[in-house]
Amino acid sequence: MRISILTICPEYFAGFREVPMIKRSLTKDRLEFEVIDIRTFAPGSFRRVDDSPYGGGNGLILRCQPVVDAIRNIRTEESHVIALAPIGQPYVQEKARELAKKEHIILLCGHFEGFDARIYSYVDEIISVGDYVLSGGEIPAMAVTDSIVRLLPGNLRDGSAEDESFENGLLEYPQYTKPAEFEGQKVPEVLLSGDHEAVRRWRQEKALEITKERRPDLMDLWDTGHDCDEVHDVCTGRRSARCDETLYQCIVRKWNHKRCI
Repeated sequence: MRISILTICPEYFAGFREVPMIKRSLTKDRLEFEVIDIRTFAPGSFRRVDDSPYGGGNGLILRCQPVVDAIRNIRTEESHVIALAPIGQPYVQEKARELAKKEHIILLCGHFEGFDARIYSYVDEIISVGDYVLSGGEIPAMAVTDSIVRLLPGNLRDGSAEDESFENGLLEYPQYTKPAEFEGQKVPEVLLSGDHEAVRRWRQEKALEITKERRPDLMDLWDTGHDCDEVHDVCTGRRSARCDETLYQCIVRKWNHKRCI
């Protein structure tokens, strides 16, 4: 995996290579990482990369020529170019999994009042990390990079990401560690029981409960007004007269069916 950052503020990434996950990936040759200053592609002694907007208005706009030249300088047939901008599609875990399979990702960081709109015709997609405004695309680029790199083969233990938030469309269940009681708050007894099946069911039910409480928008992705029979073993075409699964399991099965098709 190769990740290239195009930015006018390379200083943002001064210590990024030392972040444990990034550093380990670089050391193990799982990752090639580079930060490229767009200003080096701007003409003149002042290396100006921005200008005022046509039609008037506040702020400055990143000019086409230096940005497009920077993209062309490193783009190959294997490259996937992403502009980081508020007008993009919301970044989600499913997209992180998709990008982790790419050979070369180029992340283009906006700044000032954004890009000249013609620049978007030179990228493969536009991504937004949220409905808020930042000074530039550098922090989103770090977030996207981290989310991708951790999914590269060898960076996580097998199966360790399967129950994480958003991996199955829901938030993760609550986690606890020692001590078993802290200031009157006790770890749920089921987690101390040694009954692995009971623990598994508790975690599934808590994941659904927390998602409904804290991220009801995620629950809106499901049609929860269903009979269990309608989604039970839907991928294999089998039907069940009765379903012993929790609602959580049925929803996950339905989600997996969507991924199958």
